[in-house]
Amino acid sequence: MERTAPVHYPFNRTDGLDLACPYREARGTPGLTRVRMNHGDAAWLATRYEDVRFVLGDRRFSRAAALTHDEPRQSDGRRSAGILAMDPPEHTRLRTLVAKAFTVRQVERLRPQVRALAGELLDAMEETGQPADLVEDYALPIPVFVICQLLGVPAADRPQFRVWSDSLLSTSPMTAGEFTAVRGELRDYMAGLVAEHRRAPQDDLMTALVNARDQDDRLSEEELIDLCVAVLVAGHETTATQLPNFVLTLLRHPDQLARLRSDPEAVPAAVEELMRFVPLGAGASAARYATEDVEVGGTLVLAGEPVLVSIGSANHDGGRFEDADRLDVARADTHHLGFGHGVHHCLGAPLARLELQEGLAALLARFPGLRLAGEIVWKDELLVRGPRSLPIGW
Repeated sequence: MERTAPVHYPFNRTDGLDLACPYREARGTPGLTRVRMNHGDAAWLATRYEDVRFVLGDRRFSRAAALTHDEPRQSDGRRSAGILAMDPPEHTRLRTLVAKAFTVRQVERLRPQVRALAGELLDAMEETGQPADLVEDYALPIPVFVICQLLGVPAADRPQFRVWSDSLLSTSPMTAGEFTAVRGELRDYMAGLVAEHRRAPQDDLMTALVNARDQDDRLSEEELIDLCVAVLVAGHETTATQLPNFVLTLLRHPDQLARLRSDPEAVPAAVEELMRFVPLGAGASAARYATEDVEVGGTLVLAGEPVLVSIGSANHDGGRFEDADRLDVARADTHHLGFGHGVHHCLGAPLARLELQEGLAALLARFPGLRLAGEIVWKDELLVRGPRSLPIGW
């Protein structure tokens, strides 16, 4: 296929949750779309469900190769590090060490704590009075509390952790030096927390990883620190963003909100449909590089070329989902790609599902008159889209 001049990417606006029109156009055009971000290599963009799933699942596409290329990205700083930039078998080795903490069975043990926390946060919101900020007062504290509990992060340190996390996920024009400095601060903090867990072991994930390092020599000290950083950052931002996104989406689809209120048992299915329906990312990231010539959706991707995959577009592919642009909380087929696919399928998916289910169910049960009560302030320089502030009343 002719390599046409790349178009500027990403397509989505950050002040909303709609999927940009160019995605629909791309899905209707044969082959992949040639795109270029602010920095890095030009890339192919996969937008159809089958193409996205293929690239995510085929071992001929490498995440590790991004470390030796000028990876497509929005800001100058390079984010490719740690487990998210690894291929098997190194990726498998590290993922196995963490996976047992995120099995469905292990995660279900946390449900009573999450349910109680949601209740306490709602109590505090009622006591303070309306309007409340759904993000600061509810959506953010739930996943931050849970992931910090798993890793043993002291409560007093959690506000600073959020500053670091926002910086690492930022698409703002940070220089490479600024980005490296922020990452270094967080790594230094995590190294200190690792040392603390060595001195005083706890019943948490970090102590288990420290033991794997010290007793079994299953990972290096650098890998241990980077793995804890990855779990800490990835373990809260998406869930803290998606819960307000889900609420806002339901408020904008009152018929679906009414269906959910009439059948609270349908919340788990609704979470899956909302995961499909809401395009979380401002744009695709984490390019996969072809390790040999591979045909994808009618386009020959040459060895060494990067492919970006749009999860949001794939989840709105009418060739895979009937009436794909319609929200249906009772949809039977929700085999979405919201948690990814293949070896990098989201490790924390069971935990995210639990937090979203409990957070949404408790909120809808407590506030039957839930409504938007002010202007939304949007995150404008992050890899994920959603409200930075969402005022609600009840």
